[in-house]
Amino acid sequence: MFYDKTAIVTGGESGIGAACAKALGAAGARVVLTYYHDQAAAEAVARSIGDTTRAIAVQADVGDESAVEHLFATAEAAFGPARMLVNSAGLNMSGVMLADMALAQFDRVVRSDLYGPFLTCRRFVRALEAKDQGGRIVNISSIHERAPRPGGVDYDAAKGGLAQLTATLALELAPRRIAVNGVAPGMILTPMNQSALDNPAERAAKEKAIPWGRAGQPEEVAALVTFLLSPAADYITGTTVVIDGALSLTVAQGA
Repeated sequence: MFYDKTAIVTGGESGIGAACAKALGAAGARVVLTYYHDQAAAEAVARSIGDTTRAIAVQADVGDESAVEHLFATAEAAFGPARMLVNSAGLNMSGVMLADMALAQFDRVVRSDLYGPFLTCRRFVRALEAKDQGGRIVNISSIHERAPRPGGVDYDAAKGGLAQLTATLALELAPRRIAVNGVAPGMILTPMNQSALDNPAERAAKEKAIPWGRAGQPEEVAALVTFLLSPAADYITGTTVVIDGALSLTVAQGA
């Protein structure tokens, strides 16, 4: 499906990002995946896709402009301009209430979860300016872009901003046939939910709150992302698709 196309997947060393990188590789794409700390895990994901003619791992702090420039320059040198971008890199909520939150903590999450997609989307679009070939972007958001939680002012604010970034870019880029969509997962069994993975009782308690009765798997999110990047989704842009087993629909239930 994606033969001769290059995809950049941020946060590709684990969780949803790793699942997306593998799914795109399996569909024929050349994949450049980023990591922040875990080089060994990222390189293992790349090897699972193929040799260095199929996939490479690049260290990048997506909230740093120079690191994003290095990422794209490396990708372009290896495989040419990317036609697909998946923004999966991000940090989770701190659990710290507003009155106790340091500015550095708020800045850390917003820089990763909002500045990061801004910088990668901008660089992606600039590389396609002279190509007029179209492209597709998927930003991994969260149901918490609309369903806030106490202690999540950093994460929830960043994801709310990401939803508007996605919608605005869709309007800007539609004339150039660059589609921009979001995916908003609920509870997915990734390292962001490590405590639930480690504690069966905690997992069971949380899954009781999900109407579908279970948490999601990263491969399920990756399948949705792959569809949104595919020609079958050509008429879809400017939307955020929720994948949460109806968890976000339970707001205000029972009282």
